[in-house]
Amino acid sequence: MRILFDQGAPVPLKQHFPDHQVQTAFELGWSRLTNGELLAAAEKQFDVLVTTDRNLRYQQSPAGRNLAVLVLPTTSWPSLQNRIDEIVKALTSLKTGDFLEMPR
Repeated sequence: MRILFDQGAPVPLKQHFPDHQVQTAFELGWSRLTNGELLAAAEKQFDVLVTTDRNLRYQQSPAGRNLAVLVLPTTSWPSLQNRIDEIVKALTSLKTGDFLEMPR
């Protein structure tokens, strides 16, 4: 699975997906892309976008996209560390076009 982390997704989370290709928007030089531009670029190269932008579904329609979107509940790595298993399970269960916002 090809996974893209946007700006807010904590980078240490990458280590929990050793069997997948994970890159960040920063690594790709996509830091300044708007949400619409990021989604368009991501769906050409990735299967899943991991974000912390809880307004994404209201700003850009994820429906009909050629990738899945996982919205994490926070940008705080210490808070997410307690939910690694839940995050891994959610991410690996996603299918193209899915949009999942994890509860806080």
